[in-house]
Amino acid sequence: METRQGKSVFAGVAIGKLFVYKKAAQVVEKRSIEDPQAEIARYMAAKEKAAGQLALLKEKTMRDVGEAEAEIFEAHQMLLEDLDFVEGITGMIEQDKVNAEYAVFVTGEQCAAIFLSMDDDYMRGRAADINDISSRLIAILSGTQVSAEAMPEPVIILAEDLAPSETVQFEKDKILALVTQKGSANSHTAILARMMNIPCLVTTDIVLDTELNGKMGVVDGFTGEIHIEPDEVTLAVMQEKKKREEERKLLLQSLKGLPTVTKSGKVVHLYANIGSEEDVDSVLENDSEGIGLFRSEFLYLGRDDYPTEEEQFNVYKNVISKMNGKKVIIRTLDIGADKQADYFKIPKEENPAMGFRAIRICLERTEVFKTQLRAIFRASAYGTASIMFPMIISVDEVKKIKGIVEEVKAELTKADIPFGDVELGIMIETPAAVMIADMLAAEVDFFSIGTNDLTQYTLAIDRQNQSLDNIYDPHHEAVLRMIQRTIECAHEHGAWCGICGELGADMELTRRFLQMGIDELSVSPVFTLELRKKIREAE
Repeated sequence: METRQGKSVFAGVAIGKLFVYKKAAQVVEKRSIEDPQAEIARYMAAKEKAAGQLALLKEKTMRDVGEAEAEIFEAHQMLLEDLDFVEGITGMIEQDKVNAEYAVFVTGEQCAAIFLSMDDDYMRGRAADINDISSRLIAILSGTQVSAEAMPEPVIILAEDLAPSETVQFEKDKILALVTQKGSANSHTAILARMMNIPCLVTTDIVLDTELNGKMGVVDGFTGEIHIEPDEVTLAVMQEKKKREEERKLLLQSLKGLPTVTKSGKVVHLYANIGSEEDVDSVLENDSEGIGLFRSEFLYLGRDDYPTEEEQFNVYKNVISKMNGKKVIIRTLDIGADKQADYFKIPKEENPAMGFRAIRICLERTEVFKTQLRAIFRASAYGTASIMFPMIISVDEVKKIKGIVEEVKAELTKADIPFGDVELGIMIETPAAVMIADMLAAEVDFFSIGTNDLTQYTLAIDRQNQSLDNIYDPHHEAVLRMIQRTIECAHEHGAWCGICGELGADMELTRRFLQMGIDELSVSPVFTLELRKKIREAE
């Protein structure tokens, strides 16, 4: 028996034969061309063909996985048409007189590098989307179109990495688990694995050898291990573990519709974090009580100009309407730091995580801010909406925000445009906000603690610096005491307090958060039922 370690992005146990998936290597050569316009026309034809293929993939994903997950390929279509991406390729062909394959390869590498340099895990995961699109275009241009190999029976797929388009080409009922050498927890492949409820390991130290094909394997999505040709004892243990997991899943389904309340009667609101309109289906499927964090900045990314009020209104309205009266908390744009949009024209900074970002941009560029607020308030007439503001460090900021909000409400009232009763809250993600939480709580309706930034700012550790992983500790007592103080200050002034950072789904801390008196936890939709179970079992 051989055991290899990876990082689990979705738990569960899979037992079955192994299948090594290897795509043909793309060797891109640089060639000089005589007619740039003819080469550009060849690229445009490949782009049109790629768009057609993506449309078909979207249809297949809708059938096999679901409508929300199919939007991945709509996003790919948008990236395919992205002006910066297209002009980068055509400009290189025209100016450098190189072949289209090479121009696509270089431009794709440059765009992917930009995403990989970002601090946000979600945005880094988008580098895989750019690589997927580039590979598709190069394959069409070179006549080496890649397709998934047919599998005669359900298997555990082993691969260097898997693009979303490759993942959905496999027959859904023939995938027991996905194991890759590369990848991340925020890649679309990982997202698809979670949506398909199959174990998935990434960054696994496994050697891809076709001799593994047909051998027995076991993937333990709880420990992040894959056992190759397991011995009888290991196989028996994993079969029992798989049986218990299946029984647990059935039990979790029975929790749908039940209140999230401890044995002693403490009610906790269990909400979900989303990044797009398409994520709402997963929120409803997993029976979340509302949306505790709608990351609105993704409406601003991947485009050439600011989204209009009408564009934003339609998205917010659709999300709020779909939630059918359940609370939707929209975070105002958190552009800056790792999430850059060129049209904002933000100067390059040495330390962008502590620079011109989030509410600091909004309070300086008030028309951008007011456009978003008008869209949210208009959409609030269609359900229950709340707004929260990120990166707050002072009471003065909150008072300025409230002044702008009143201006927006007065404008809408004068224009006879209806809007709902909207709660206003702030994110607590800086030590400064924690230390004056008593003063801030008197100004707002609620707090939402962003534990990711709060941890890195409290510990003075860049959470993306791998050399500091050994001391980066979100369970650090200083961080937990800051959370405790924030909750206490909120309650003293009649505000409620929640957590929307990754710690909200950390089951090791659930009991402590309950003891602290937390009112709300907002997590990825897939963790909702598991967390409800944990809370309902607590005293």
